[in-house]
Amino acid sequence: MGRAFEYRKARKFARWGAMAKIFTKIGKEIALAVKEGGPDPNYNSRLRAAVNNAKKANMPKANVESAIKKATSKEAENYSEVVYEGYGPHGIAIMVETTTDNTTRTVANIRMHFNKCNGTLGNFGSVEFMFTRKGVFRVKKDVLPDYEELELEMIDYGLDEIKDEGEVWAIYCTFTEFGAMQKFLEDKGIEIDELGLERIPTTTKKLTDEQVEDIFKLTDRLEDDDDVANVFTTLDMSE
Repeated sequence: MGRAFEYRKARKFARWGAMAKIFTKIGKEIALAVKEGGPDPNYNSRLRAAVNNAKKANMPKANVESAIKKATSKEAENYSEVVYEGYGPHGIAIMVETTTDNTTRTVANIRMHFNKCNGTLGNFGSVEFMFTRKGVFRVKKDVLPDYEELELEMIDYGLDEIKDEGEVWAIYCTFTEFGAMQKFLEDKGIEIDELGLERIPTTTKKLTDEQVEDIFKLTDRLEDDDDVANVFTTLDMSE
């Protein structure tokens, strides 16, 4: 199992910790999905993805339904997505996706995290060109032992590549075909373990173990922030 996959999984539980924090982050994603595409998962691929991830996190169905209902009410919180860019120590580019109802608070916190860890918060577009946004679907191998018979069909739905991540296949598709690929897998009855949009670095940089720890100190701080949804870096996480 790859180093990047192991770290991503470990951080998923470490940064969210208590169930309350998990549910809060998923609730924000549900709110954004409803705001973007409406409250019906059948016609909103982003909402279906959020609901799927809620199920995987054992979020009670009542909580999910409540979050969707709240997002359509007058009490709905006005969340927005804001992406911050910068450099961590040792020249590693970092993109931070946030979900916030107070950008003044969020940018101040993000800048503090960078400064505390010898990083620099940059301007819009300063590192975005180093990443490509893609849809990612992780499917357990016991659900899909052999993907080759479906590979040609998946190409018609934006398939970019399939990676072996140990216990799962990571199916990457183009950003614009995320919804189409999701529907294809669902129509085939393939259970998706995890799905979402990720920013994949087009070039990466290898560091020493000590230098990697410097990056982890920054990404840990960022991921522990309540407003932060995802953090992506150009750090080479291969063995």
